[in-house]
Amino acid sequence: MSRTESPPKQDSTGLTGNPSSEAPHDFSLVMGGPLFRLLRKSHLSGDALERVQRRVAIICLIAWLPLPLLCIAGRTGLVSFLEDVEVHVRLLIALPILIAAELIVHSRTVPAIRRFVERRIVSSEDLPRFDNAIESAVRLRNSTVVQVGILFLVYALGLWLWNNRVPITSPTWYAMPGGRRHLTAAGYWYVFVSIPIVQFVLLCWYWRFFVWCHFLWEVSRIKLNLICTHPDQCAGLAFLGKSAYAFGPILFAQGAMLAGVVAGRVLYRGESLTSFKLQIFGFVTLFVLVILAPLLVFVPQMAAAKRKALAAYGQLAQDYVERFERRWIDQDPAPVEDILGSADIQSLADLSNSYGIVSSMRTVPFGLKDITRLAAATAAPFFPLLLTVFSLEDLIVRIIKVLF
Repeated sequence: MSRTESPPKQDSTGLTGNPSSEAPHDFSLVMGGPLFRLLRKSHLSGDALERVQRRVAIICLIAWLPLPLLCIAGRTGLVSFLEDVEVHVRLLIALPILIAAELIVHSRTVPAIRRFVERRIVSSEDLPRFDNAIESAVRLRNSTVVQVGILFLVYALGLWLWNNRVPITSPTWYAMPGGRRHLTAAGYWYVFVSIPIVQFVLLCWYWRFFVWCHFLWEVSRIKLNLICTHPDQCAGLAFLGKSAYAFGPILFAQGAMLAGVVAGRVLYRGESLTSFKLQIFGFVTLFVLVILAPLLVFVPQMAAAKRKALAAYGQLAQDYVERFERRWIDQDPAPVEDILGSADIQSLADLSNSYGIVSSMRTVPFGLKDITRLAAATAAPFFPLLLTVFSLEDLIVRIIKVLF
């Protein structure tokens, strides 16, 4: 990737008109690699991730539409297919969200990466190391070997897991009793096309998230210019916690897939939603931790900066109050240093505020609000399932009580 090319024109979301020549210090998790090039050549994506509606519609129709048509053609299982909540949630809710999330992730992470330079958190002397971190991440993102490997994994491991799932004991829309060899026509499409599409898209997101983690790790090894009195209470790095919202749609899609599994068991197997509460809680907790854990690589620098700032401001405060005492309490007529200034009381209050900001600074670049929002995005797909436990009126009353 050349760093000498003139930066392409950008809009307010950070989208560029030419993915092959990213502007200096820009880096997109999605605009690059063999899959992106394939989508552009097939006119399912533009140079700046345009045509998202076309991309979602065509891919989802390929994955879902043949299933009911094949059920009708085979005159078997159409009713059971229409009742298969898990399949519809996976192909008509989770898959479209995973595809459309590319635009959201791009528009949020690109500005976040740029802020390291714009806010001088990375000093000019360390810009070459920052560029190296970007170039290393770009090489991983563009790896053809990785995406071919993901495709191989989907059809090797994925089909093996399917073949070794719980045996089918009664006829379904996708298979007759006896396993994979007794798949219906719709079942063959489901196993060899629909499921691999979802798995491939999901695994691509896992890889992109790994690339994001790699980039953050490389940046955390650079000595950052952290200002502990920054009002964001994160020494200027709070934007990283906000950038994690970019992965909210992926969390929602993952939650939707699990909610589809639970819904099928609750609606058609008579199981209780409350019997899944531990699994749901564990799932939400795990995925929120996974999204926020990469940001912990900045903890050592943030903690060191806070310790240093507390010591420096503590010494400054000690010197100030000593002079303040001598001048105003002891009535010392000796000249005082400029540290007192002309408005001693106001200066003392300002110093106290600065020390308070340093003391309250977090040593992680995210807060409780960030955790809550990500948890809400993950748990949101389970909300409709509460109607299997409470009536709509009871549910509304409980929500009002929680909110007010």
